[in-house]
Amino acid sequence: MGVSIKATTGFLAALLLASSGACADPLPTLGTALPETSVSGLSSGAYMAGQIEIAHAENIVGAGIVAGGPFACAESANSRLFPFWPTAVIQNAAKALHSCMDTTMGVPDPEALVARAKELAADGDIAPLAALSDHNVYLYSGNDDQTVTRPVVEAAKEFYDKAGVALGNVTLVKGAGGHAFITEEGGAVCGLSEGPYVSDCDYDQARAILGWMYGPLEPASAEPQGEFFVFDQEAFSEPGDSFADEGVVYIPSTCRSEPGCRVHVALHGCRQSRESVGDTFIKDTGFAEIADTNRLVILFPQARAISGINPEGCWDWWGYTGLDYLGKDAPQIAAIWAMVERLAEQE
Repeated sequence: MGVSIKATTGFLAALLLASSGACADPLPTLGTALPETSVSGLSSGAYMAGQIEIAHAENIVGAGIVAGGPFACAESANSRLFPFWPTAVIQNAAKALHSCMDTTMGVPDPEALVARAKELAADGDIAPLAALSDHNVYLYSGNDDQTVTRPVVEAAKEFYDKAGVALGNVTLVKGAGGHAFITEEGGAVCGLSEGPYVSDCDYDQARAILGWMYGPLEPASAEPQGEFFVFDQEAFSEPGDSFADEGVVYIPSTCRSEPGCRVHVALHGCRQSRESVGDTFIKDTGFAEIADTNRLVILFPQARAISGINPEGCWDWWGYTGLDYLGKDAPQIAAIWAMVERLAEQE
């Protein structure tokens, strides 16, 4: 489920891929409450969730990091000294594998990563770190997860603590499961780290994430009552950015008729997009049922596997779309945030 070094080669060919042309409908405008946005993800989605949260901290209330590490973890010193393709990205990929997943090259250094975030904030690439102070951050490490090991997730908690998130606003849950999104029921056997990377461990992780960020929640609906709306992602991205043609947004009926719903961005992991596992991450994780009764819209952006550059359909947390991949203008962060802004527009 992790990034491989071979994913950093062949990128020029990928950038020349022609668009196949999307036939999905445009993402609707719903008048959602932009400053109450939240984000979560698994694995590469967890890293991307942290990047979006920190880039746009002024309009985000928190993040759910499942099997992920600290912000800018994979950015190597050599990639900053010698920012040239493909060498710099290969350096980042090696660090991603051996410091931000396992720790054979050492555990991530939260203090150094906070210093890097402060540099990016000073340059205007991300929001001021002070905007993180009132965020609510949920982190999860599975007892059987050997893909992103526990010291990496613990480093993420330390990063948030050092970055100025208020005392008590960061929780690290250490519980059952392998490298997967955890459910109360549904998905694979608990403890597995294989597709579809959704595991039944008798724990409602979607509720835990949303409840930590938004406070007490109403009981979920028994079955989704709203609409899984398939929309055109090409309107937000460029060829080579590794977006699928189509994304999905779950819209409760009340959020169609009444503005002011909140948006939660839920990001799949590597090999977990619709092209890899169908709608399992979208429909079996429990987000929709909670959204129905809590005025939440759930946005499920979709990455695409591209041979050579991103063969496992991961989100970019090591620079395969370009070395400026951490800030507001990074291709994937900018595209996903444009989706959030579209949902916030009034009809």
